[in-house]
Amino acid sequence: MRERSRTVTVPEKLGESLAEIPEGVELDLDVRLESVHEGILVSAEVDTTMHAQCGRCLKDFTTPFQVEFQELFAYTPTEADEYEVHGDHVDLEPPLRDAVVLALPFQPVCRPDCPGLDPESGELRDTEAAANNSVEIDPRWAALAGFAPEGAATNAVEAEVDHGSGETPESASK
Repeated sequence: MRERSRTVTVPEKLGESLAEIPEGVELDLDVRLESVHEGILVSAEVDTTMHAQCGRCLKDFTTPFQVEFQELFAYTPTEADEYEVHGDHVDLEPPLRDAVVLALPFQPVCRPDCPGLDPESGELRDTEAAANNSVEIDPRWAALAGFAPEGAATNAVEAEVDHGSGETPESASK
């Protein structure tokens, strides 16, 4: 078994869309190489910086990014083996690239409580306004609001609780 630590520079951008590891960023690799009967088992941990655009507020941000992967490099490759040992070397670039790109978030957010953009104005909402924002009823659905009597939500809950008694919510309350 051998353990190695290396710092490499990304030769080309990894990822697309809202999250990526840009060209020229350094990757810190901690690699463990183990000889097994079938080949060389590689366990690696990658630390770097992700550059992203928030999926809610569209602000650019950077954040630490870490990914781990494990791959078997076969001595005698078969159809099932994707990677093989070349002489006494293994090429870590393909599995490293695959692991990093697949681990990038599809919809990154700058912070978990990001309120996003106001749908009306397109401006960034502040957190308090987002929490207190009352939902306006679409005028096309406003006419249906008259069909629900006051307290209909509580009657629906009671109906679910008393579903085995055979009584309706109205008769149960009498």
